[in-house]
Amino acid sequence: MLELRQVTKRYRGIPAVDDVSFRLEAGTVLGYLGPNGAGKSTTVKVITGMIEPTHGQVLFRGRSIYDYLPEYRARLGYVPEEAQVYTHLSGLEYLQLVGRLRAMSEDAIARRARGMLSLFGLEHAAESPITDYSKGMKQRVLLSAALMHNPELIIFDEPLSGLDAVTARLFKDLLLVLKREGKAVLYISHVLEVVEQVCDQVIILAGGKVLANAAPQELTQLTALPTLERVFAQMVQQTDTVTAAEDLVRLMHA
Repeated sequence: MLELRQVTKRYRGIPAVDDVSFRLEAGTVLGYLGPNGAGKSTTVKVITGMIEPTHGQVLFRGRSIYDYLPEYRARLGYVPEEAQVYTHLSGLEYLQLVGRLRAMSEDAIARRARGMLSLFGLEHAAESPITDYSKGMKQRVLLSAALMHNPELIIFDEPLSGLDAVTARLFKDLLLVLKREGKAVLYISHVLEVVEQVCDQVIILAGGKVLANAAPQELTQLTALPTLERVFAQMVQQTDTVTAAEDLVRLMHA
């Protein structure tokens, strides 16, 4: 469904993403992992058509997305890392706006907006301005907005940010149902426990380059490490957090 072919994006000659290739098929959840500055955000900007790659291709159903960008975006749902919403609108008004921008019928907008707010536990705040919402409530509105038009391809960028335990569990179950419904999901998260449970494939990115692309179970078996978190830490040469924590406490007493 979605394919990146040797995608490179340079800023002032420096690659933020360097020769990245992968395929995301329908009915699949692909985990896209990496430390801060690895190139994840740049990849998302390329996939959503916000920026064009310096080299390489982004294909959706075999066609370059830049050949039919408006039509492609109509099939895309996206939850950004930062909750950017029109805070003067209510949650209901925001979803109505999104539905109209997506050219949905008024009947479908009314049905889905109310229904999603209810399912995400926001029916009590449907008419309240978003400026009064907590971070987690704003995140639930963004999740609703991304799903309103029944997209084929969905990008979740750190979607658990601010969510309470119950909503986080709902989201994990939602990923499994979306997969069963044949959606293609790109899932970017630092919550590796959830990634390990729901993702069919995992890409680990560092310095703009793909270090690994395999099923979570394959990565743990190949590296002989017990969890995806340990695999990730080893591959990106992450700081020894225990030692760093002890050093920080020692520094407090210095």
